[in-house]
Amino acid sequence: MKKVSALLPAVAVAALLLFSFPFAGAASAAAADDAVITLPPPDKSGGVPLMKALSERRSNRNFSEQALSRQDLSNLLWAAFGVNRQDGRRTAPTANNSQKVAVYAAMGTGVWQYDGAAHTLTKVLSRDTVKEFGGAPLTLVHAAPEGLHGAMHLGSVYQNVGLYCASAGLANVVKATGVDVLKNDLKLPEGYKILIIQSVGKPK
Repeated sequence: MKKVSALLPAVAVAALLLFSFPFAGAASAAAADDAVITLPPPDKSGGVPLMKALSERRSNRNFSEQALSRQDLSNLLWAAFGVNRQDGRRTAPTANNSQKVAVYAAMGTGVWQYDGAAHTLTKVLSRDTVKEFGGAPLTLVHAAPEGLHGAMHLGSVYQNVGLYCASAGLANVVKATGVDVLKNDLKLPEGYKILIIQSVGKPK
């Protein structure tokens, strides 16, 4: 009887290990294979004053390999083209409130489309494009219908991102080189074209 009692703590520990690790592994695998990421609410109280952000806004191609936090990703995408009013209007203006803008986040985990209304990311390509886009941990792929309005809309979007980066101490650069990286693989809305890309990361 004493021997059985002595074994009980060891059995309990073994059972705990047996049931804990598989579930932890499954949770981790599920996170890696997520088709949709619900982003945390954007932090609208942080950052530096606007005039300071304007003075700090610049292009910087020297990125650390460190991935952005999910909160940084949330803040950045909301700044790009998130909803900032109850009627569904956005942080960047569009002609007649058409909202004809598509923003994709290309990362090591794949290429994701940003849904500003739901504030989510949906995986559209299971492909690591970091090296193809020059090594930045995140590259925003900005698409819109071709023409004057599309270019105007995306200019507002990438400027919002640039100001957020200046405010948050992140590096970013806007580029036309590389717009064809996903040309044959990314299914865009009808009539849309990738017009600009914007790489973002922590500065070295």
